Amino acid sequence: MKIYFAGAIRGGREDAGIYQAVITYLSTFGEVLTEHVGDPGLSVQGDDGPNDRYIHDRDMAWLRAADLLVAEVSVPSLGVGYELGWASALGKPILCLYRPAVERPLSAMIAGGPGMTVKGYARIDEAETIIREFIQNRLMDRRLNGKGF
Repeated sequence: MKIYFAGAIRGGREDAGIYQAVITYLSTFGEVLTEHVGDPGLSVQGDDGPNDRYIHDRDMAWLRAADLLVAEVSVPSLGVGYELGWASALGKPILCLYRPAVERPLSAMIAGGPGMTVKGYARIDEAETIIREFIQNRLMDRRLNGKGF
């Protein structure tokens, strides 16, 4: 299974440690195409490619190749929103994780997005349980429909 993980880069790197933990857990289910998102050395400059066009085209190719998308959306990010829109248009299963915060409510475009599974969590073990159930449900759906990853 190929997994696309989305998390803020230029929108802010304060959750890089959380991204890294989620990516490590996701890798137990398959190949995480975007594991660099959890790299604590990656700065808000988004210097993970020679130029912006390269990054866009590379990430879009990964998104098209992915079986599903998992996003951590607690930190608002234009790029993550763009990826979610494309994943939705491509018919990819989408899981959005977030830590509820009164001072920064989740975007209505995410919270109300059709076809997106949106789940709040407070601790990483809760996020892992949500991820496991989401992936198990997708696997069951695929088996019932005669498809595989």
